[in-house]
Amino acid sequence: MTGASQTDSSTPEFSFPHLDAEALSALSPETLAVAAGRPERDHDSPVNPSVVFSSTFVGLGAVGEGARGYARYSNPTWEPFEEAVARLEGTDVPALLFSSGMGAVAAALSLVPVGGVLVAPAHSYSGTLGLAQSKGERGELELRSVDIADTDAVIAALDGADLLWVESPTNPMMEVADLPALVAAARAAGALVVVDNTFSTPLGQRPLAVGADVVVHSATKYLAGHSDVLLGLAVTDDDELRALLLAHRTLHGAIAGPMEAWLGLRGLRTLALRVERSQATAGELARRLEGHPAVRRTRYPGLVSDPGHARAAAQFDGFGSIISLELDDAAAADAFVASLALWLPATSLGGVESTIERRRRHTAEPLTVPEGLVRLSVGIENVEDLWADLAQGLDALL
Repeated sequence: MTGASQTDSSTPEFSFPHLDAEALSALSPETLAVAAGRPERDHDSPVNPSVVFSSTFVGLGAVGEGARGYARYSNPTWEPFEEAVARLEGTDVPALLFSSGMGAVAAALSLVPVGGVLVAPAHSYSGTLGLAQSKGERGELELRSVDIADTDAVIAALDGADLLWVESPTNPMMEVADLPALVAAARAAGALVVVDNTFSTPLGQRPLAVGADVVVHSATKYLAGHSDVLLGLAVTDDDELRALLLAHRTLHGAIAGPMEAWLGLRGLRTLALRVERSQATAGELARRLEGHPAVRRTRYPGLVSDPGHARAAAQFDGFGSIISLELDDAAAADAFVASLALWLPATSLGGVESTIERRRRHTAEPLTVPEGLVRLSVGIENVEDLWADLAQGLDALL
């Protein structure tokens, strides 16, 4: 018998080509969510990255750049997720993974110098607003609140500003910003631009492509997608900004656990499918909600009647999976939420399950958010089942 036996462990005479940076950049976002952050294709290697549980790493050489050292500085389980999300946002500069969305938000807000000026939406995630307001009260920065959909007002507020914070659509009012115009104006004013891209995801918009400096995500939401982890991400294509954000993460300790990072990457693999399904369902539900007599107003940028529709159609690849609707008052909204059997009354969003809540039940929510506003995060359930549950609850209010 000639040649290698079946038990021969020598390297086979074939190779596994791997996607290099150039090849990855040519892929669609839907494919990147699946293909990026994979291990090298060695014979019999795993197709998924492994989870590494270690608080410290063997150090035999000099401490410095490139040395892993200690798990607060680096963990090999973070890196595939960081690579994949960076690719989705259109950069080959690795993202930075944090223990929560607020960890990423805090790092990005640290880019405002002491005594500097922050311009931020009056309506945005309450945690972001709360941190910005507390920094303002301590004299760490000057906070200028704006209607992010009023481009002229935002540009006027940028005089002397250090950083512009953008949510688009905003949480929970669903206002849509003219992102290219605001980025251009901020650059002209010498201000950095940070965009919270949690609602849209990189499948809906890529803020770095229009000149934003930093993108943040609550990866707890759509990126991980299963309501089982807390994670945040910050992405930039600027090496110096990344170094500042990394230093903040290292010194403040907002690091992700390896198991959470592994679960986040596993969730990312189905991002395109989940968003495609939930977004299509959200569009149909918004059209039906808009026509129901118990609903005062339906806020969803996919509706032609929505004030942000034209802007969203020009800027977004899809209108997202979040709907806000206004009912008569807090009592009506609370009764509606309590009447639902399928929709889960819960505060988070972006999971496979559909969730709903009256936002003003949170005392941190701005007073300009209507008492009867209810935010819906549409999941991947059957659209008719979701509608039947909503319809019976709304009909009971008439």
